[in-house]
Amino acid sequence: VQLQASGGGLVQAGGSLRLSCAASGSIFSIYHMSWYRQAPGKQREFVAVITSGGNTNYADSVKGRFTISRDNAKNTVYLQMNSLKREDTAVYYCKAWIRDEYWGQGTQVTVSS
Repeated sequence: VQLQASGGGLVQAGGSLRLSCAASGSIFSIYHMSWYRQAPGKQREFVAVITSGGNTNYADSVKGRFTISRDNAKNTVYLQMNSLKREDTAVYYCKAWIRDEYWGQGTQVTVSS
């Protein structure tokens, strides 16, 4: 599976962004899909997951603000990010997994005050 993340950028606090992660090379619908992020000087952390069956889960820090979704017809997973905070600044990565894991290259999100 090859993953290409996009949609990052610079946004003011309180604003919104939608990240996309396009997959190719395999049957997208069977994979669970996750978003992670890594801020400067910090470890990579879990943000959200959507299973192949459509179940979702979120890190406490983003619950109520971020929404993960998937469009299997487009082989794409999305992360809608609303009410962004400075602490959401990070490189965001998507991951596809069943047993093995596949990572995208990351997209930078910068939230300014």
